[in-house]
Amino acid sequence: MAMALLTTNSAVKRCFLESSSSNGGGGTSTRKLVVSIEGNIGSGKTKCLESFQQHCDVEVISEPVDKWQNIHGHNLLSLMYRNPQRWGITLQTYIQLTMLNIHTRPLTMSIRMMERSIYSARYIFVENLFRSGKMPEADYAVLSEWFDWILKSISFPLDMIVYLQTRPETCLKRLQARCRQEESVVPLDYLKSLHELYEAWLIDKTLYSIPTPVIVVSADDGLEKMQEKFANLHSNLLPTNDLASLHKDC
Repeated sequence: MAMALLTTNSAVKRCFLESSSSNGGGGTSTRKLVVSIEGNIGSGKTKCLESFQQHCDVEVISEPVDKWQNIHGHNLLSLMYRNPQRWGITLQTYIQLTMLNIHTRPLTMSIRMMERSIYSARYIFVENLFRSGKMPEADYAVLSEWFDWILKSISFPLDMIVYLQTRPETCLKRLQARCRQEESVVPLDYLKSLHELYEAWLIDKTLYSIPTPVIVVSADDGLEKMQEKFANLHSNLLPTNDLASLHKDC
């Protein structure tokens, strides 16, 4: 499967071009688009986001990993990987906060491309900690209630999900190649658990509701082939008549 569109191109472009009334003049304005790049650890999200940086009116936002690694000198990411029972709720509470901060930032460009979302923080990573027995039920209940309150009380846009569907074995090879300190303790079983939850959520639709249309990209290939797929993704996400104007040389 090279690329499966779980929504049509016309639906994507309708989402992007949805017009709204201008200041009483009866005209239209282009609606800004917010896209979340979802996938397992090592699925290629960073490379995908980098491919969109060639466009001058696309805002690319990576996960704020630097914040998770240093909050007043504490590396919560490393602490969680080494002792999830103790540090899982601490890290995930902070992740919810930092992701909510990103979601609610003013949109300054035509398209915002985000690395993951507050939805996957809850539906994938919190869920996995709980199901694997590494998060007490009380901690899970607190995070779930906090997440539900956010969705009911705070409005933030998310128009499209791009799911980089990658085999856990491929993800592990990529993790081993990039040698990040915190990821040195990530086992294959952990990646398999995350993969199963992503599949249940975005493919089988048996986990939680999906807040937006989804584009699925098979992401097991090498870099050259993936660059071709990312270029194809550009043509699906960016309206044809905007591709030239969005390209950096402007």
